Amino acid sequence: MRQPFEYAVIRLVPRIERGEQINVGVLLYCQQRDFLAARTHLDADRVRALAPDLDLPAVAAVLGSWDRTCAGDGPATRMRLGERFHWLAAPRSTMIQTGPVHTGLTADPAAELERLMAALVL
Repeated sequence: MRQPFEYAVIRLVPRIERGEQINVGVLLYCQQRDFLAARTHLDADRVRALAPDLDLPAVAAVLGSWDRTCAGDGPATRMRLGERFHWLAAPRSTMIQTGPVHTGLTADPAAELERLMAALVL
C-alpha cells in the first residue's frame, strides 16, 4: 500500500549572493513508515566549476551531518522524525540549504529516495 511522503532537495549554494546552486542530495520523510533519511552526493567537478576555492572536505562533513541528524545522533535524539525533517527542511541562508518541500505516494520510501537521487542529483 502506498503511503504519503515529503521530500526536499538539498542544495549547495557556494556564493549566496550569486544564487547559483548545485543539487547535492535529497531528504525524505514518510511518517506512516517511520522513515527519515538523507542521501547526498558531492560532485567535486561541478562544485569547482562554480567555486574553485571552496573547501570540499568541509562541505562533505556538513553533508555527512545530515545523515547523522536523520539517524537521531546528537541533539536530534530528543526530536521525533517529523520534527527532524522539518528542522532540516527549514529555510536558511547558509551554503547548504533545502529547496521547497514536495509530496508524493510510495510503497517503499528507501527505493523512492534512491529514485529521487538518480533523477535530481546524480
